[in-house]
Amino acid sequence: MAGSDRGAALRTSLGTGVVIPAHPLALTADRALDERHQRALTRYYVDAGAGGVAVGVHTTQFAIRRPAHGLLRPVLELAAESAREWLGGRERTFALVAGAVGRTAQAVAEAELAASLGYDLVLLSLGALPDASDADLVAHCRAVADVLPVFGFYLQPAVGGRVLGYEFWRAFAEIERVWAIKIAPFNRYQTLDVVRAVADAGRSDIALYTGNDDAIVPDLVTPIPVGAYGDSRRIVGGLLGQWAVWTHAAVALLHRAHRAVEARAVDVALLGEGAALTDANAAIFDVANGFAGCIPGIHEVLRRQGLLRGTWCLDPHEALSPGQAEQIDRVCRDHPSLTDDDFVRERLDAWLG
Repeated sequence: MAGSDRGAALRTSLGTGVVIPAHPLALTADRALDERHQRALTRYYVDAGAGGVAVGVHTTQFAIRRPAHGLLRPVLELAAESAREWLGGRERTFALVAGAVGRTAQAVAEAELAASLGYDLVLLSLGALPDASDADLVAHCRAVADVLPVFGFYLQPAVGGRVLGYEFWRAFAEIERVWAIKIAPFNRYQTLDVVRAVADAGRSDIALYTGNDDAIVPDLVTPIPVGAYGDSRRIVGGLLGQWAVWTHAAVALLHRAHRAVEARAVDVALLGEGAALTDANAAIFDVANGFAGCIPGIHEVLRRQGLLRGTWCLDPHEALSPGQAEQIDRVCRDHPSLTDDDFVRERLDAWLG
């Protein structure tokens, strides 16, 4: 597909709303890259019906950038190659989103690396600029957007983000090459700030995505009023660490949310499933311990399904919290409709092949 055609197809897909898992990192017991299971994860996301993957983000572990590990390029390259190979000749739009972090020179360099590997967008974290002014932040974002289209990112302060006000998002929305925004402050007031700012900028072409793992279904089904004339905007999809697990079920859930919005009739069962998903997220993300076991919790679910061999992280001190495995046991038992164990079991050998 030609570049302009692919860009148009991607923007249409993003605007419709898709599931984009935040891709985990598969490691061996000695904390080396496990290429076999890393490929299997990407293949799983393709077959589960995801509309793309986000790689090099928090769930992939920011430590892949450290010289001691040197994994940023290998991990980005492996995901891109695996997705293209597994998609084969399928006529399907699949977005490759690369995380970029750090101050401007680093973020631009990471965007350039992603562009060289065929990525479509950059999910841009601003956590490395805690004291920058809004004007400096916007200039930083423009520099990255000059390399690749930007997927904006409001990351919650509890895991390294910073508070970003309406004024920042209003200016950010004027950057032409902003294609989407992941709204993940885990805060309803701040979520509304982003939606209102984008609407006030007149940018109906920026796709709004939830990253609020604690409020996925409410975000997806709520028309958010903007302006004084009954207009509203919608969050249409999700780029989520929670959707790195049970992804096939997540795709079905998103489709149900879309149908409910189209019918203008959100039933209580769907809202109840949203509450169940929040309960499951609390266990997987280890909310009781301030998200300390978030990444190992994701790994534990994937390990139980055979998609990972263990819960190892690059930081040997990053592990499941006491009692977290038992909480994951509980939510799997209490909310079986959220899982996709049968789907994985039937296809795992092919993904690992």
